[in-house]
Amino acid sequence: MGLIGPTALGKTEIAVCLAERLGGEIVSADSMQVYAGLPLLTNQPSAAQLARVPHHCVAAVSPASEFSVAEYARLAHAAMDDVSRRRCRVILEGGSGLYLRAALGGLSFGTPPDTELRRKLEAEAAGGTRGLAAHLESLDRETARRVDLANPRRVVRALEIVLTQGTPLSAAQRDGLWGGETRYPHVLFALEAEREELRRRSDERIELMLARGLVEEVRGLWGEGGLSRTLAQAIGVREIGAHLDGTLNLEEATAAMRMRTRRYVNRQLTWMRKLTDAVRIPAGGRSPADVAADIARRLI
Repeated sequence: MGLIGPTALGKTEIAVCLAERLGGEIVSADSMQVYAGLPLLTNQPSAAQLARVPHHCVAAVSPASEFSVAEYARLAHAAMDDVSRRRCRVILEGGSGLYLRAALGGLSFGTPPDTELRRKLEAEAAGGTRGLAAHLESLDRETARRVDLANPRRVVRALEIVLTQGTPLSAAQRDGLWGGETRYPHVLFALEAEREELRRRSDERIELMLARGLVEEVRGLWGEGGLSRTLAQAIGVREIGAHLDGTLNLEEATAAMRMRTRRYVNRQLTWMRKLTDAVRIPAGGRSPADVAADIARRLI
């Protein structure tokens, strides 16, 4: 089964409670939790949660490694197959629709990387993404509307694919991320809460991360080539990095983290509304154990 929901809603504890009820194990479908080195920033399960239920695809990759969604899919499939062989329930949990869909299988990952072309595009992106974004829009307007044009890595990859395959990327994605067959039969549960509650919870989580030592955690990997380009995109890395560099004070860095998190939650809510086959589970104002019991009853 798949469990998906927006950031800061408490998915991890809900998944742990559900796994305890069902005798299951958790496979993380999170693009950042797969990296080791920044457990606070990526909101990885606590030591207590890891002790209660086995987790997979958490802290599995070096923070300096470039790790693609295709590589994640192979890691997740191996974990899910292993859990299934032991006749345990697989609970796939995360907030990234792309990673959840990749874990379920049957997703095309496009053309292989063109190292030389990517190097040229990255060199151009170092001066800003405006020119690359305009180029992408001229070749594939539909993809340009979907891609975060402020994210150099995503603009470069989208343009690389379009230039390599010679046709718009959107032409191969008409069915959408959730179209087509999957490798694993599944029931998908979507956790929901009011937007204001999500905003409050995400703000509280950022404050808790800071209180537990987020600045020192980022300091340990900042500025020494210790972060992959992917992990460097995690919310909080560049903000706390700017604080460490003296560009932002801590209050400004915190405000920037809050704003990025709210925008990310809004994007999550937008694509979650497209999951027409998902079972909607109200999670706002309820304990994780209560939400888990609700889901478990629907699985019987």
